[in-house]
Amino acid sequence: MIKTWFITGTSRGFGREWAVAALERGDQVVATARNAASLDDLASQYPDRLLALTLDVDDKGAVEAAVTQALERFGRIDVAVNNAGYGQFGMVEEITEAEARAQFETNVFGALWVTQAVLPVMRTQGGGHVLQVSSIGGISAFPNIGIYNASKWALEGFSQALAAEVADFGIKVTLVEPGGFSTDWGGSSAKHSAPLPAYDEFRVKAAEARERRVSSPGDPAASAAAVLALVDDPNPPLRVFFGTAPIGIATADYESRLAEWKRWQHLSELSQG
Repeated sequence: MIKTWFITGTSRGFGREWAVAALERGDQVVATARNAASLDDLASQYPDRLLALTLDVDDKGAVEAAVTQALERFGRIDVAVNNAGYGQFGMVEEITEAEARAQFETNVFGALWVTQAVLPVMRTQGGGHVLQVSSIGGISAFPNIGIYNASKWALEGFSQALAAEVADFGIKVTLVEPGGFSTDWGGSSAKHSAPLPAYDEFRVKAAEARERRVSSPGDPAASAAAVLALVDDPNPPLRVFFGTAPIGIATADYESRLAEWKRWQHLSELSQG
């Protein structure tokens, strides 16, 4: 069956690769980006199956208008992909109020607005699949990207609750949690706080640790086959890692958490009285 996709952040990276993969196999795609001109090549190649829209997901009204345009063009939305987002670098003390709010506006509220806009469509048609592009940073946390981690943890929280809320409507929710990929996430699309000299020495250590974590970045194009398999599966997972590194990071993190909780269980019992 031909699927209709609504994908945010399609100018490059995962969003663009997944849009291309969907189009190449014959699906219909509503591709949004802050500048729809970045999609001109795809629009000329797939004029009947691609609707390219300029969209800033921070604007709730614009999101609702984009979903309306999608319905007017294709009549349904089977897969909604919340891919728009960016990385904010900076130690927690360095993050300004404006930077923190902007990070949440895009990574959390932008995804929330799109999710809320497509749910009535999916409920009416009796099903659909919402893909939330999270990160290994959505279940673990790393120095110098704390506010980014916070935004992805928030996305994870409301999406897990959402999955339970919409299951009876036939709507699936999947959190895609990539490791390091060559998506320009840490390049020109990233934002950086003004550094405090007090953290200069630790900043070097944090950068070295990040290099070790993402020593062999994945190819975003290679992820296309995985995302197609994901949306075609009748019983998709709530969470799935993309890349081979995240499972090791998550396993070590959760084993450490469990060990610490058990080690301090005597305080848990004391607190209950």
